[in-house]
Amino acid sequence: MVIVFALVALTVLVTGNWYLWRRLFRDTTRGPGWARRGGAALIAGGWVLAVGALVAERAGAPFWLQRVLAWPGFLWLALSVYLLLGVVAGEAVRPLLRRFLEKRARAAAPAGTSVAPPRPDPVPVGAPAPGQSGSGTKPAPGTPGPGEPGQRKPGPGDRVPGEPGSAKSEPGRSGPEQSGPRQPASKQPASERSASAEPAPGSESQPGAGRPGSGASSPSRRLFVSRVVAGAAAAAAAGTVGYGTYGVLRGPRVKRVTVPLAKLPRAAHGYRIAVVSDIHLGPVLGRGFAQKVVDTINATQPDLIAVVGDLVDGSVKDLGPAAAPLSQLRARHGSYFVTGNHEYFSGAESWVAEVRRLGLTPLENARTELAWFDLAGVNDIAGESEGQGPDFTRALGDRDTARACVLLAHQPVQIHDAMRHGVDLQLSGHTHGGQLWPGNFVAAAANPTVAGLERHGDTQLYVSRGAGAWGPPTRVGAPSDITVVELASRHA
Repeated sequence: MVIVFALVALTVLVTGNWYLWRRLFRDTTRGPGWARRGGAALIAGGWVLAVGALVAERAGAPFWLQRVLAWPGFLWLALSVYLLLGVVAGEAVRPLLRRFLEKRARAAAPAGTSVAPPRPDPVPVGAPAPGQSGSGTKPAPGTPGPGEPGQRKPGPGDRVPGEPGSAKSEPGRSGPEQSGPRQPASKQPASERSASAEPAPGSESQPGAGRPGSGASSPSRRLFVSRVVAGAAAAAAAGTVGYGTYGVLRGPRVKRVTVPLAKLPRAAHGYRIAVVSDIHLGPVLGRGFAQKVVDTINATQPDLIAVVGDLVDGSVKDLGPAAAPLSQLRARHGSYFVTGNHEYFSGAESWVAEVRRLGLTPLENARTELAWFDLAGVNDIAGESEGQGPDFTRALGDRDTARACVLLAHQPVQIHDAMRHGVDLQLSGHTHGGQLWPGNFVAAAANPTVAGLERHGDTQLYVSRGAGAWGPPTRVGAPSDITVVELASRHA
């Protein structure tokens, strides 16, 4: 089954990139050359870098190599998505643009100019001309037959079509005269001059191809349309990825959400929890980005900080200096951390120890009783492969159910266990809000909530889009955020 899926994925990938090359490079050039070869090298090279970046990160390659591959490789992933979407959208624009150009050409045609009708096929040698009869056939009405008045037999000095010296050229001959001196162009009849000067139908280089009144096909117009559509797709893709990358590097924005809890006492009304997830420190987002996140959180002056997983993409050895600004986090009731799936790709035990050293409190299937509610945390589902999966019974089994409970769990799908254990509010991340549109539709198929606040039975679920980005440092349609969740008491 895995092999079949891999073959299908490879087929789709190859087909999509061939289509991309065709629309961007083959259809926009007149023939084979450096542009087509360069386009093929660009697409193939981009995917080599992208795959190399993914493999280097997961295999724990030297960090300098990860950084060299990450920027161009991951950006190519995002760019290729929007190039493909752009050329697909161009399929709808292409016929409309051709129709517009044809209409404009007809409107610009001089008065009295019409599209030339198709040329009649040449009459074979010896065949009767239109209006004449062949052997054994009756002459056309009104046409004198042999021996009738008006029909003259050829004389000795006359030239017969098909014979050498005939005034009518045979197929394959180059001019109206096959022997004897050729008349100067200035002395030829106007009809002969125009016929001899007319280029071969279908030639791309023929003068007037695509001009108003021309009856010939217009490859130049088709080439123009292909270049316009390809250029627009490339510009839109580059602009989209550029703006989406700027949005990530600029840092997350603060979002505020009020969540009413029935069991929350009046004294806790307005309690603020700063929720941050999916920072994804790694070969692209480093110490400077971590400092922006910390400064943004501290500026909200929260009562409590919840870091709900996917802090890093790499080892403590490589990313310890990048995570160091987390020691500056400040909140009245402290900062708490739960693992995400990427921690288990990066050495979860080492990172749990590191965040504890930085001043955060890890909640590994554990609970702490605050003054007005219980705060619990469970490990991510990915920890099951290491025997460190989520344990809701351990975290919530013996608590006082009369108290409100807030649960930190990285993945939204953990809401089902939270509902069974009477959790009032679950705070999660993981989805990135889809990160790259239309990825939100894929995320929606795999998660009960993609972003924002939703109610599931008696439990409310809030999902943050995350502060950083995984893979391409780019977000489209899913801006990064740090959310201040303000708890509201219904007794206030």
